[in-house]
Amino acid sequence: MKALYDRPRALADGLAAIRVQFQLPAAFPPLVLDAAATAARRQPTGYVDRTALPFVTLDPTSSTDLDQAFAIEAAGGDLILRYAIADVGAFVDDGDALDTEAWTRGETIYLPDGKVSLYPPVIGEGVASLLPDGDRPAILFSVRVQPDGTALLDGVERALIRSRAKLGYATVRPEDLPAGFDELARRIADAEAARGAARVDPPQQEVVESADGGFELAFRPMNAMEQANAALSLAANLAVASALYEHATGLFRVMPGPDERAIRRLRQSARALGVEWPKDVSLEQREIGLDPNDPKQAAFMLAIRRAGQRASYAPFHVGERPWHSAMQATYVHATAPLRRLADRYVTQAALAIANGKPVPEAVGAAFERLPDIMNRADAKTAQVDSAALELAEAIVLADQVGKIFDGRVTDLDQRGARIQIADPAVITRVPENGRHIGDAVRLRLGEADPARRLTRFTLV
Repeated sequence: MKALYDRPRALADGLAAIRVQFQLPAAFPPLVLDAAATAARRQPTGYVDRTALPFVTLDPTSSTDLDQAFAIEAAGGDLILRYAIADVGAFVDDGDALDTEAWTRGETIYLPDGKVSLYPPVIGEGVASLLPDGDRPAILFSVRVQPDGTALLDGVERALIRSRAKLGYATVRPEDLPAGFDELARRIADAEAARGAARVDPPQQEVVESADGGFELAFRPMNAMEQANAALSLAANLAVASALYEHATGLFRVMPGPDERAIRRLRQSARALGVEWPKDVSLEQREIGLDPNDPKQAAFMLAIRRAGQRASYAPFHVGERPWHSAMQATYVHATAPLRRLADRYVTQAALAIANGKPVPEAVGAAFERLPDIMNRADAKTAQVDSAALELAEAIVLADQVGKIFDGRVTDLDQRGARIQIADPAVITRVPENGRHIGDAVRLRLGEADPARRLTRFTLV
């Protein structure tokens, strides 16, 4: 992990240039801030009181936009996940200034020096966030998780909840979590294995702020607590997806699987990396159990992630089964409405159908408009992430021109050989020159220009 000391303001200036290039708003318009201040004074009514349930949240330690709180209870052999989702609709009305601005933004974009939020802080990090400082309105999913991991939607209601604790991935202790947390996560993982699905979570290349005021560039694998927490969200999203599909409505997260050509290339990648993959084992089966802390397996996980098409959004259409190949299931995004516009409408649809009511006309209309908005927002987020990492790499390497680094080929395509350098956590490309996936290589840094977000290596 290498520190990025911001001298002479290369990171700050570079991030400012990224915000300008991708037209990221620097602030909310005064009209939106006024609307948020007014909305924050609302006193939500018509909510069932569930404040006696022992909800907690589990997120990155620094997070303040808390979308989910959970409690778990046993019901015979089943586990009941009480999954409270921030009720953004309690403060945002269709067509008001907050709603119009959210449709413009689509989703929250995170940068090393801050974020471009979907909603103003008084909403997204205040009255709608499930912080442990008072009662909060929520849409409460009751998800029954059976012993085999099947997740069923038992009910949905608008409820007042009160979080008992804001837990962080880095500091949480097992005794802080409700009984059944580990067992519920295990059941969801077992159900994934039975479906032939696997969550491919390769190490993330990221820029983080360090304690001394600098920034660090590193590869960070998802830890076990994050994976277990993600299982709760997965269970809720799968249960909601099934309910919406059965009622012929919804906005689904879809992803085609790798085609035959891509799978042949993945088999070549596995052989080159030294990752065992028997001929009679499918890709879905081989994904299960890959270790992101093993460099070769992590490289293979990245290759799998890149082999298929990107996930996107699609509304329900008669005669079509929306499918997410990585999940091997019909799937929705419903659990992060403070950060994704689409989730607000999915939760509203689930609330309606679970209570025998028609989906509001405005929600159904939104499902047809949202794919374009969300797909463009996803694309912009990916571009911003890539630009920030390119900037960070150039800053880290700016004073190391001429130095030789050890790396490994993780992919080959029309752009050349993709090389992963372990220290610092840099990914680059060079001409193929007869290299193969898995080859160890040595690279000489020829150029590193933070102003252009450019690094250039040559093979030694």
